[in-house]
Amino acid sequence: MQEEKAKCNDPRCPIHGRLKTRGTRLAGLVVSSKAKKTAIVKVDYTIYLYKYERYLRKHSRIAAHNPECISAKVGDTVNVAETRRLSKTKSFAITGILKAKA
Repeated sequence: MQEEKAKCNDPRCPIHGRLKTRGTRLAGLVVSSKAKKTAIVKVDYTIYLYKYERYLRKHSRIAAHNPECISAKVGDTVNVAETRRLSKTKSFAITGILKAKA
């Protein structure tokens, strides 16, 4: 039996609120969720170096809005979508959990 999720009264929720998403959509791993309504998502990507004819693996740490209805935890794989600027560091919001931590 599934648990009832917390009722979402957050106006910045991309699912239940008025926040619109646009542009970039990424998938990544939540590495920190200590801050209130914020999660740090690590996104891995590769770039090609023409000089060496090799690929270089890199990562980016994105601060994303974490609504109450989703409340992603450390270790979850999540979808993030670009939004308008929410604070000095947040321009993304978590739109769903792909895989919860086991």
